[in-house]
Amino acid sequence: MIKLYDYELSGNCYKLRLLMNMLGVDYEAVPVDFYPGREHKSDWFLKINPLGQLPVLVDDGVVLRDAQAILVYLAAKYDPSGNWYPVDDPAKLGDISQWLAFADGITSTASAARLHEGLFYDFDIDACRAGAHRLFRILDEHLWFAEKQDRDWICPGAHPTIADIACFPYVILSEEGGISRQDYPAIRRWCDRVKRIQGFIVMSGVFPAGPAGGRLNALSAA
Repeated sequence: MIKLYDYELSGNCYKLRLLMNMLGVDYEAVPVDFYPGREHKSDWFLKINPLGQLPVLVDDGVVLRDAQAILVYLAAKYDPSGNWYPVDDPAKLGDISQWLAFADGITSTASAARLHEGLFYDFDIDACRAGAHRLFRILDEHLWFAEKQDRDWICPGAHPTIADIACFPYVILSEEGGISRQDYPAIRRWCDRVKRIQGFIVMSGVFPAGPAGGRLNALSAA
């Protein structure tokens, strides 16, 4: 069975749980005490991922440690329809890859702001929020024009792809970093559409409060 080394409050872990639930894939979640235990920096975990980062997925001898790479793997292996990651459509794969990189940008801005507010990470919060708003404006405009072409999703086609799953978590969690979605109506409508996908699950829980949460290594961000 698939093992997912998981932290419940990590958006990157959540996107994997979300896709696996939508695909109906069974897995075992292995909780890692990211905070306050910093278990992702422990000797046993570093043997699995020397970078000391979450998530990590282990499946039939394959060990993967990047959330976007894991989305590609899961969709390519476990989606017989080919809708989530259409391996026979090079143009669409290129389009998806662009948006996976875009999702990393959302992580480095909106997620960083969330970590600053929730776990007191020592980030430049103004720069994080400004960067997130720049990306949200791009995404909102893209989705607005897509809607004018009767498209519901980030990439062309009647079915969502892993591009939607990659971008969704830290967009929907952006308010926790003080980043309002009020000025992005197309993003809000897209979030509502994602929530209606069969198999959707919510991300439960909030960051623990208190000053002891802060000043963790930025490179260890979940």
